[in-house]
Amino acid sequence: MTAAPIRILLISGALRTGSVHTAVLRTAAALEVPGIDAVLYDDVAALPHFNPDDDPLGGAPPAPVVALRAALAGADALLFSTPEYAGALPGSFKNVLDWSVGGGETDRMHAGWINTAGPAAPSGAADAHASLRKVLGYTGTIVVEEACVRIPLGRDAVGPDGTIGDPQVRAQVGEVLRVLARAAEVARTDP
Repeated sequence: MTAAPIRILLISGALRTGSVHTAVLRTAAALEVPGIDAVLYDDVAALPHFNPDDDPLGGAPPAPVVALRAALAGADALLFSTPEYAGALPGSFKNVLDWSVGGGETDRMHAGWINTAGPAAPSGAADAHASLRKVLGYTGTIVVEEACVRIPLGRDAVGPDGTIGDPQVRAQVGEVLRVLARAAEVARTDP
């Protein structure tokens, strides 16, 4: 019997059309890596602002939150790519993470990120990733260090199809997926 593929949920911290962060995750979704099902979550903008009153114990949160939590629950691992705004995570991306705290779907789930900050970024988005690491600690998510990489890209790297065509970048993205999949596979067989 063949094991089910490892499902990696891809979440971009950028809402901008043509974002390099989203493009690198679209590239991950487009790669056909054996044994991996990489799926892009693209409803970040649909989520309401986090409000604990909208997430009552035993009650139903808003429909977009239910959909987010279902996507998280159906994943074996997470891969993020986010820009840095004002020295931290963008508010819309932090909102995704805030909604993930109450559901518990990411507890003990493996995660990594691809940092696409170009050479002009003063800190290389290090502050955003430090913020991300801190929030993931609250959700019980396990950061896979080998799956946290920096691939500096400019907007000109995004092709007309919204993905990155550079073979070297595609190989790096594929390797991040494989690293995450190996970590998730170990967790699947040894919970």
